[in-house]
Amino acid sequence: MLNEEILVQELKQGNEAAFKQVVDNYQNMVYNTCLAIVKSEEDAEDISQDVFVQVFQSIHSFKGESKLSTWIYRIATTKSLDFERKKKRKKRFGFVRSIFGDDSEVVVNPPDFQHPGIVLDKKENASILFKAIDQLPENQRIAFILNKVEGLSYQEVSEVLETSVSSIESLLHRAKNNLRKILEKDYKPRA
Repeated sequence: MLNEEILVQELKQGNEAAFKQVVDNYQNMVYNTCLAIVKSEEDAEDISQDVFVQVFQSIHSFKGESKLSTWIYRIATTKSLDFERKKKRKKRFGFVRSIFGDDSEVVVNPPDFQHPGIVLDKKENASILFKAIDQLPENQRIAFILNKVEGLSYQEVSEVLETSVSSIESLLHRAKNNLRKILEKDYKPRA
């Protein structure tokens, strides 16, 4: 296993073994991050592949000012958010087309999203939680996913989102408050 500096240098020289090591080291992290954002295993796989293509193509722009993993998280987050924005535009366009009689159906997020890291008996609660997380403003949602789902520290989340630690603390505080309100309003336990 190469240390990170040597690994980056090898990548910049086009070394395929170094690239394979990067994929081996980060593929689960990238996939889980994409999956937590886009809620589709197939889409997360496609986006993950795009992330590694961009890592390979853009490694020369990596300056080493952050850890390689932080840079890769940033790419995964950006690609996932771009995918979601495109999907929302397609949904809106699909809605407009349906008004004019075109009966082609736009695929909507699956109603019961399942994250692979969640234990079976907690899947129902996790599904409710992920639906609530989806209702958060984008910056709160991404900070919450990176910190609570992916386990990144406040410092790491601040590096990925390129903002201050205090901003992340504020985003997470607001996200928790908003989640509490959403869950209390929409998902009251049945008596």
